[in-house]
Amino acid sequence: MSRPALPLGDALARGPLVLDGGLSNQLEAQGCDLRDELWSARLLADDPRQIREAHAAYVRAGARVLITGSYQASFEGFARAGAGQREAEALFRRSVELARAAAADRPVWVAASVGPYGAVLADGGEYRGRYGLSVRELTAFHRPRIAALAAAEPDVLALETVPDADEAEALLRASREFGLPAWLSYTVDGPRTRAGQPLAEAFAVAAGERHVVAVGVNCCAARDVGDAVEIAAETTGKPVVAYPNSGESWNPATHAFSGPASYSAAPQPTGTPPPTGTAPARAPAPDGPPPRPEAWAAGWVARGARLVGGCCRVGPDVIARLARAPALGGAPAL
Repeated sequence: MSRPALPLGDALARGPLVLDGGLSNQLEAQGCDLRDELWSARLLADDPRQIREAHAAYVRAGARVLITGSYQASFEGFARAGAGQREAEALFRRSVELARAAAADRPVWVAASVGPYGAVLADGGEYRGRYGLSVRELTAFHRPRIAALAAAEPDVLALETVPDADEAEALLRASREFGLPAWLSYTVDGPRTRAGQPLAEAFAVAAGERHVVAVGVNCCAARDVGDAVEIAAETTGKPVVAYPNSGESWNPATHAFSGPASYSAAPQPTGTPPPTGTAPARAPAPDGPPPRPEAWAAGWVARGARLVGGCCRVGPDVIARLARAPALGGAPAL
């Protein structure tokens, strides 16, 4: 198993990199049933081979950064599934080890996923962001999770799908002591966090954090990414991460996605697709066809994005298109 020669922050300073896509949708494509409060983290115990293969699919597609299957993992959730403290710690470590193993001899960065408190509730709380907990209480919740992941020596912590600046502050506090770089990524609704804070205010909490090597957005609509990327870059001066959902809508009652996809490798429904590398400066007209993934990405890179991939319902087909995109061809040779 080979590790990249450069820290991720240094690599992003040299040029854009391609991130992976959604782990859960790839696991479902492999036939896995994820109807469980631990979601994909359940497979860390029940079928780790499936997680490794899902990671490997993204490596084959051209991803240079892999996010671990620990997003919804927690000591409390593992305990309800029958795992004791030591077994839970081992499962956190396994999430990093599986991603590392999937990279095989390719130099791929492994990002240990730390999802928000709302993800652990398994009720869609990460899309609301208000739990009635203080920053101190949220810090106490996240610190043991981060400690368990840090023990496996990932390349970076992915503090992701954060809905609220208060929880971002808690995650930053909890992650400072472990000597690992991190990125902080919000889930957003237009120009605000899911909890309603203006994005400039939300990104400002990370501006002075030396261990934060990138900031950005994920688990959101592609149309909301461009402006958020620009705000993140201007507010913090840091490289920006961008990995939106496919654009389909999640129904928490039915636990299913529906509707059209706007960030997809599927054929365009109408009109003529923009040529590869065309950068839409803003979101497309609502009555026009969505840009290709590589065209979305070109626009985001032009506005400050340096790590681009996908989140929910974005699969290896999209990542393969991004890996071939001229705008993302500036990755350093390792």
